[in-house]
Formats: sequence, structure tokens, C-alpha cells
Amino acid sequence: MSTSHTHKSTTASHSKAATANKPRSKAAPSKEEEGKLKEFFHDEIKDIYWAEKKLVQTLPKLAKAATSEELRDAFTNHLEETKEHVSRLEQVFELLGEKVQAKKCDAMEGITEEGASVIEDTEDGTSTRDVALILAGQKAEHYEIATYGGLAQIARTLGLKDVVSILETTLEEEKKADSTLTELAEGSVNEQASEE
Repeated sequence: MSTSHTHKSTTASHSKAATANKPRSKAAPSKEEEGKLKEFFHDEIKDIYWAEKKLVQTLPKLAKAATSEELRDAFTNHLEETKEHVSRLEQVFELLGEKVQAKKCDAMEGITEEGASVIEDTEDGTSTRDVALILAGQKAEHYEIATYGGLAQIARTLGLKDVVSILETTLEEEKKADSTLTELAEGSVNEQASEE
């Protein structure tokens, strides 16, 4: 009797496991879910808009603090791109029928404050400072890459094709900026810093 009971519970747990492992269908979100998702999406657009505007203020400080001319140029070039990112987000607000509005981004505020502190904590004219600036810059880029990638996916789910295109253009530029900083670190900056 206990054997058949064990067999039944094993079969029941087996079918639960099979159900749990089944891939969920990609059903369109319900109207209520879509409403909440849209609200969340709009909120996150305000957040990244604030972040980009903060970077427009921060990048000139990073460029000024850089020792290497290549790093200074990288920050200056990305400043121009970042101004364009701000304009693109203003286009996104327009496409969404929303008022252009920034909402303080705590993550970017923390990242930019850390960037300011590495300038204070390192010696002017050293490669060590450049290493610290590259790291600070990459932290900002990685945050933006994660944000734009996620936002593009949400926009795709909501069927906002024009918005997806804008966000993906910016995403590619953020990836390129991150790659440029990696190349500078790998090129000579880190090695020079190790000799200081």
C-alpha cells in the first residue's frame, strides 16, 4: 500500500516539474499589464533622460582631468554624442505624446559622484588618474548599455517600432564608447600606470 502511494506522489511531482519546465507562451500583455508596463517605461525614459543630461555636465570635467590626449578626445567626442542622446530622448517623449521631463537617476548620480572622487583621489598628470577615469567612464557606459538594451526590449513589447529604432541607435553608440575606453586601457594607459 505504501508503495502505490509513493508511486502516485512521484507521478504527481513529475507532472508538476514538467509543467514548470514548459516554455511559457509569448502571449501579448493584457490591457492592464500593458498600461502598467507603459507607465513603467515612461518613468524609465525620464530616468535615463536625467542621466544623459547629468553626463553632459560631467564629461567635460572628466576630459579636463585626463592626462592622455586620446582619453581627453574620447570624452570630448562622447560629450557630443551624449548631447545627441538627449535630443533623441526628447524625440521619444514626443513619440509617446509625453511632456519632456527628467526624473532624478540615483544610479547615475552615484556613478558621476564616484567619477568626481577619483579625480580628487588621484594625482594630476598621471596615468593612474587616467586608469581611474576610464573605469569611471565605463561604469557609466555599462549602466547606459543595460538601460538602453532593456528599454528597447520593452518598447518592442509595446509595439513602439520608431522608439525601438531610436533607443537601439543610442545603444550602439554607448557600446562603441565603452569599446573605445577598453582599447585605451589595453593600449598603453594601464601599462604606463603600472610603472608609476
